[in-house]
Amino acid sequence: MRYLIISDIHGNYPALMAVLHTAQPYDAIWSLGDFVGYGPNPNECIDAIRNGDHLAVAGNHDWGVLGRADIFTFNSDARQALLWTQQELGASETAYLAELPTRLQVGEFLLVHASPRQPLWEYLIEAEVAADIFQRYDFRIAFVGHTHLPLLFEWREKTGEAGLLMPDYRNPVRLDHRRLIVNPGSVGQPRDGDPRAAYAILDTDAGTLEFHRVPYPVEITQERMRARGLPSRLIDRLEIGR
Repeated sequence: MRYLIISDIHGNYPALMAVLHTAQPYDAIWSLGDFVGYGPNPNECIDAIRNGDHLAVAGNHDWGVLGRADIFTFNSDARQALLWTQQELGASETAYLAELPTRLQVGEFLLVHASPRQPLWEYLIEAEVAADIFQRYDFRIAFVGHTHLPLLFEWREKTGEAGLLMPDYRNPVRLDHRRLIVNPGSVGQPRDGDPRAAYAILDTDAGTLEFHRVPYPVEITQERMRARGLPSRLIDRLEIGR
């Protein structure tokens, strides 16, 4: 089976469409949350995923738009975008977000938005934190998002440490019997200095994981955001990937 692993779409429909087109063929989508927030097309993004074969978990922005998270925990730009999204979101799309779990275990794979110990809020970017999670939770491979940074942690049993590996976009990662925490990066708002949409492909038959980037028409998303009166900082950062 080939699974398209995506996270942090954030209402960026042109970016999502570029990923869905470029990543083919795949058998199903695993989405790691934050369908909404920041971007101008929340309904379209939700519909593009929910109408196909997929699994999904909720992100903190999804909870924010539902009123399950205090909106004042978000910065002013994110808060303004969430308030706009609350008015824009359709009834069926709202109901879809409300039904999403905060974690999913699929055999040896774990799906969460942020981290296994704090599924909605923890920024998992440090090897020491990853090591603690490897020791406390039962999974072989955990897929996480939230940071908008593509990265890979590997558990090293002999030393009791977690190694941080940067994505190799040229060569697939051999899974073998390794324990990993994988962040595919963000579809809709990358923050690693590369504005291209990020995603990963898990091939369980081949035993591989691939990291990918794909360009999309950033200016279309920016134009839509301006038309909707979304914050200028959110608009500008798309073209620099920060």
